[in-house]
Amino acid sequence: MADPELLGFEHMGLDPRLLQAVADLGWSRPTLIQEKAIPLALEGKDLLARARTGSGKTAAYAIPMLQLLLHRKATGPAVEQAVRGLVLVPTKELARQARSMVQQLAAYCARDIRVADVSAAENSASQRAVLMEKPDIVVGTPSRILNHLQQDSLTLRDSLELLVVDEADLLFSFGFEEELKSLLCHLPRIYQAFLMSATFNEDVQALKELVLHNPVTLKLQESQLPGPDQLKQLQVVCETEEDKFLLLYALLKLSLIRGKSLLFVNTLERSYRLRLFLEQFGIPACVLNGELPLRSRCHIISQFNQGFYDCVIATDTEVLGAPVKGKRRGKGPKGDRASDPEAGVARGIDFHHVCAVLNFDLPPTPEAYIHRAGRTARANNPGMVLTFMLPAEQSHLDTIEELLCGENEAPVLLPYQFRMEEIEAFRYRCRDAMRSVTKQAIREARLKEIKEELLHSERLKVRASGGGTRPLWGTHVALSREHVGRSCSQEGLRRKSEPAVRPCSLQTYFEDNPRDLQLLRHDLPLHPAVVKPHLGHVPDYLVPPALRGLVHPPKKQKKLASKKAKVKKARTRNPLRSFRHREERRRPTAVPP
Repeated sequence: MADPELLGFEHMGLDPRLLQAVADLGWSRPTLIQEKAIPLALEGKDLLARARTGSGKTAAYAIPMLQLLLHRKATGPAVEQAVRGLVLVPTKELARQARSMVQQLAAYCARDIRVADVSAAENSASQRAVLMEKPDIVVGTPSRILNHLQQDSLTLRDSLELLVVDEADLLFSFGFEEELKSLLCHLPRIYQAFLMSATFNEDVQALKELVLHNPVTLKLQESQLPGPDQLKQLQVVCETEEDKFLLLYALLKLSLIRGKSLLFVNTLERSYRLRLFLEQFGIPACVLNGELPLRSRCHIISQFNQGFYDCVIATDTEVLGAPVKGKRRGKGPKGDRASDPEAGVARGIDFHHVCAVLNFDLPPTPEAYIHRAGRTARANNPGMVLTFMLPAEQSHLDTIEELLCGENEAPVLLPYQFRMEEIEAFRYRCRDAMRSVTKQAIREARLKEIKEELLHSERLKVRASGGGTRPLWGTHVALSREHVGRSCSQEGLRRKSEPAVRPCSLQTYFEDNPRDLQLLRHDLPLHPAVVKPHLGHVPDYLVPPALRGLVHPPKKQKKLASKKAKVKKARTRNPLRSFRHREERRRPTAVPP
């Protein structure tokens, strides 16, 4: 038997097709959670596993689930096709991500293993058709799974063998407690279950008693965040709220932070205030808003991962999920009531190659800080977390740092060395921009974006379902002002009639039509007022002397054209374009004698 300290995927007895898929994903070694959880799961044990965000928890349950299903089909008696695996997640974005990961791992056994995502509420009819074919694995939120169980479009009592609860510590905080208890009544008495979580709290203990039977608990001896060699955690004290906006402007406009960054705030209103503020200076940014349709939110994440945007502003699950225990979902703070209760950013969503996480607002809890910071420094990549703090928030930040330090007495949040007096010359610009971002401007910007994203969602739906040579910007969707107003709280718009179209992937279509992709960008200006163009330019005399070479690198001088080239250019000038014509002198004609 292989040495457990050197245990690799090839030593776990996995199907060759799974090993090939793992190799294609570039995974040479399992992570710690994968190394410990996969062998135990293959032995048929229930698991309660805690591992930090970004540690590979999804693959830790997806690989043994696929292996067990493949082994059953290969060696077991022939049985009727049925749903054998169920994956419960708290948000729709996580459901899409989990389904994508399972499909990648099942790339070489797609004929034997089928996966379905039933988390999107607007696709109920198509989901029922998919569930009639009885896929092997179903992924969804508890509310959507329960809805299909109650409508008899999904049956699990006689077939379910594997249950996975991902991000278990979020399910109750998202208000799924009643749905989950009702859902468990539709499951068989005996099944294997996995609970995966980043933290252990009272909700996880309650779920453990409801779901697991004599589980093996994995508390991995690893820090909740990467070490200081990989993740730099910094804090900066801002005396006033204005200083926070001023510092953020300087960091982004002077390119002190390079690469892709995530900006976290605590309310949806603050996210649009921040976006409109940045727009004044020509700094494009997207807001990942729970009010937007699911396709638009996923499209924003996809384009951010592909490098279309460098900055995304988001609220974490503490805001979008209404985490206060005992409250109904969707009853968030004023101004955020329309947010999708099953949308979340800070937990689990896989943003690629994030260089920096900026906590513009201090996280409400230490757990929220951990999950925000978990968006960067993933898969051995370096990252940075910078937290903006007001003097009145010092005690709250000390509580967060105390949890991060644990038994280690060394400070985790190091001070960010920045001299505010160096950027004092930008303060008047910052004040002008802040004055223009009024409550009315924020309200109009939110409404404008929702209207546009509803249209974008429909266009993405047309492309995803097919379209071939059919124009994306045709007359397929025609919305009146009243109709859009009624539809702002919906996930999308249903089409009354849809002609048959030739299937076409989004990637293929946008490669052939790059202009349509530019029109579907999510960082276009939203500000209802006229943006002053001079604010987007930073003159040299305002830039601190030490940064002038970085902000405005010297431009290469063009070689002066020679006189011969100028003469040649003048001779070949088109008079119809220059509207200049030199009348040539007529030569005198010879007079016949």
